[in-house]
Amino acid sequence: MPLLSIVIPVFNEVKTIREILGRIQAISVDKEIIVVDDGSSDGTDKILRDLRYDNLKVIQHTTNRGKGAAFLTGLSHARGDLVIIQDADLEYSPEDYPKLLSALQKEGAELVLGARFTYGYSGLYLHRLGNRFLTGLLNILFGVRLNDFETCYKLASRNTWQELNLTGTGFNIEAEIVCNALKKKKRILEVPVSYHPRTYKEGKKIRWGDGLLVIFYLLKYRLADS
Repeated sequence: MPLLSIVIPVFNEVKTIREILGRIQAISVDKEIIVVDDGSSDGTDKILRDLRYDNLKVIQHTTNRGKGAAFLTGLSHARGDLVIIQDADLEYSPEDYPKLLSALQKEGAELVLGARFTYGYSGLYLHRLGNRFLTGLLNILFGVRLNDFETCYKLASRNTWQELNLTGTGFNIEAEIVCNALKKKKRILEVPVSYHPRTYKEGKKIRWGDGLLVIFYLLKYRLADS
């Protein structure tokens, strides 16, 4: 099994970071864990300093630079042949790694997306509608039929990640990854994953204004030169 690099952008996740790392450690795959603390101010950094895992690498951003910037920092330190993005908020289950890896290794995918909405959805209604609209817009722009391009779970080989030439520093990186992969004719497969959405009261960070930015970036990446 190739080494899997798990890149975790983290910003103020003091309540969940210890649990998500423990669950990742329990997954039986050859892995390294790269946590990029993106300027947390809630004590997340202290927990990370106290953890002692041989396969854990912690990188600190002194200021909050955004999810995309944190992921790209982690990617630059990855040693694995395969790289996946993992959020720290417990919405996604590391127990889904094996089926994502299977799609990449056995089904010829170059980019695997963990689709949240194929098993039903029990979270925020407006969030679901927003995701449908944005994914529908991407489908129209690129002539494809994806279910959930905004998912956190994106898995590819390190070589593929490098070929995508990513520059996004914020949440726009989610759109940039898929748009660039489509423009480069990468084979994308979606695999259903479990999803446990948290509320804004519990710390969810995505707001409706972010959706407007996604529309802007979808149009920008579609019109940009390949």
